Amino acid sequence: QVQLVESGGGLVQAGGSLRLSCAASGRTFSSYAMGWFRQAPGMEREFVAAISWSGTSTSYADSVKGRFTISRDNAKNTMYLQMNSLKPEDTAVYYCAAVRSIVVRTRTRDYDYWGQGTQVTVSS
Repeated sequence: QVQLVESGGGLVQAGGSLRLSCAASGRTFSSYAMGWFRQAPGMEREFVAAISWSGTSTSYADSVKGRFTISRDNAKNTMYLQMNSLKPEDTAVYYCAAVRSIVVRTRTRDYDYWGQGTQVTVSS
């Protein structure tokens, strides 16, 4: 069982930056592939970025490539999402997710554990 808690969301102007964190419980954090997803009002939850258990492999949605960076610190049981050059269309609730896997996972249905979400609002 893994419990996930996101933090770091907030209100930022377009062009600004935010760093999201996802703190995980449990002693086997390094056995889990992790991902970030987001959901805007009236929209389906969508993939943002994912990282392998070791942190050596990553994947990004085309809409965030070059602007967002996913990383993890297994010693701290924490995953991060550095978001730069934010745009109003990045506004959404951001969720972190975990699945026991050694490879990167990019589909919502692949993940077993989810956090409660953190709101990111980008004003124009």
